[in-house]
Amino acid sequence: MTTTAASLPERKQFLGHPVGLYILFFTELWERFSYYGMRALLVLYLVAETQDGPKGGLGWSQEDALQLYGWYTMLVYVASIPGGIVADRLFGQKRTVMIGGLTLCAGHLVLALPGLASFYGGLGLIILGVGMLKPNISSMVGELYPPGDERRDKGFSIFYMGINIGAVLAGFIIGTVGEVYGWHYGFGLAGFGMLLGQAVYMWGQRHLKRIGELSTGAEASPEQLAAASRPLTKAERDRVLVIFLSFFLTIVFWGAFEQAGGLMNLFASDHTDLTIGSFEVPATWFQSLNPAYIILLAVPVASFWIAWGRRGHEESSLFKMAIGTMIMGWGFLFMVAASMQVDGGEKAWMGWLILAYLFHTIGELCASPVALSFVTKLAPVKYAALMMGAYFAATGFGNKLAGLIGEAAVGDLGPTTVFIGVAGFTTVVGIVVIAALKPLKRLTHGAEDRTPKTVHEAEQTETEPAAF
Repeated sequence: MTTTAASLPERKQFLGHPVGLYILFFTELWERFSYYGMRALLVLYLVAETQDGPKGGLGWSQEDALQLYGWYTMLVYVASIPGGIVADRLFGQKRTVMIGGLTLCAGHLVLALPGLASFYGGLGLIILGVGMLKPNISSMVGELYPPGDERRDKGFSIFYMGINIGAVLAGFIIGTVGEVYGWHYGFGLAGFGMLLGQAVYMWGQRHLKRIGELSTGAEASPEQLAAASRPLTKAERDRVLVIFLSFFLTIVFWGAFEQAGGLMNLFASDHTDLTIGSFEVPATWFQSLNPAYIILLAVPVASFWIAWGRRGHEESSLFKMAIGTMIMGWGFLFMVAASMQVDGGEKAWMGWLILAYLFHTIGELCASPVALSFVTKLAPVKYAALMMGAYFAATGFGNKLAGLIGEAAVGDLGPTTVFIGVAGFTTVVGIVVIAALKPLKRLTHGAEDRTPKTVHEAEQTETEPAAF
């Protein structure tokens, strides 16, 4: 982003951050409440036996359910690319988020209706809605801060906290309602959550002036207008290249991490001892472990990285993403232990899943918020939403990979082999990225320096920028 401090209007502050951050925080909280609540139910609903009444499922096989899960979670995020294009070329980010939110409300409410047509129609609307909302609301967070503002990473951490509060509530509330009372009641409750998020966003528009506007529109800043009319410089092209190279790490991370909603969800339901005395823990509650851990561990992990950087150690975003990918992968070693217990003819100890989600969460806290901030630091202003859309598309391909891995685990390979493979591969990928840090950092042209270089400063040797 190249918005300057001078181009930003004076904004009302709360707890050291623009009030607009908290509007986006609560909007995303309720949007993620609806998304993760629906996701917690999706695979379980697909494999549930068909029967009359609200608790009847579709009766699919596990392989078919995981295949649909992979396609759905991929398309949800791949739709961020056209969502970013729509924002950059037609409506601006702020209006596109509004349209996306309304589409999501419709999708969740249609999904609450019985029938196969409603099921597929609801999924389609949710895909379109998330595609328009997800990349653009994240880009808007970055626009609240000028370049070099040390609050930007902290702002994204606060924003990320909203995501996970919504996810915690979703697993416990929507998951319980869906499993106990009926799947469609759970889907309907997810829709109500999205309505709350949309109401917050509409109410808070006055705190988002000059944020998320079309770069060629009437409210665009002079910097945005200038950036929209010129070709990309060499430094900007190099920064775009680094963003795309980082997407390989993103795909690997989410391909492993998103076993949570598919394979690990089924493993908890079918192969785990869920009893505590006379109480049986709903399988969907495990979907709340990750966001609950995030709420507990976000500050300690962030504090660790601050202290790490102050000691002069490597603190680039790519380094943190690589470390996070490895730590997350090591969590699957606990799933290896759980799977071996099942292979021995027993139900798995639920503690293995609790430990696996702990490592997954620490890895996520190292990688995911940093990746969002990284894209906003490097993305050219004229393609800001498109670059964020491309990032979420990469997470979508990771979700599709997760579905393929899950299919292999319930098919010929088996869970034990898959869990070992995931742990090993993520470790190797992390080591390779760390080994390539120096050339990758050169391509950022100082975008992550404590006093970041502007595009013009990074282009002192370039006289004739080529078209992109």
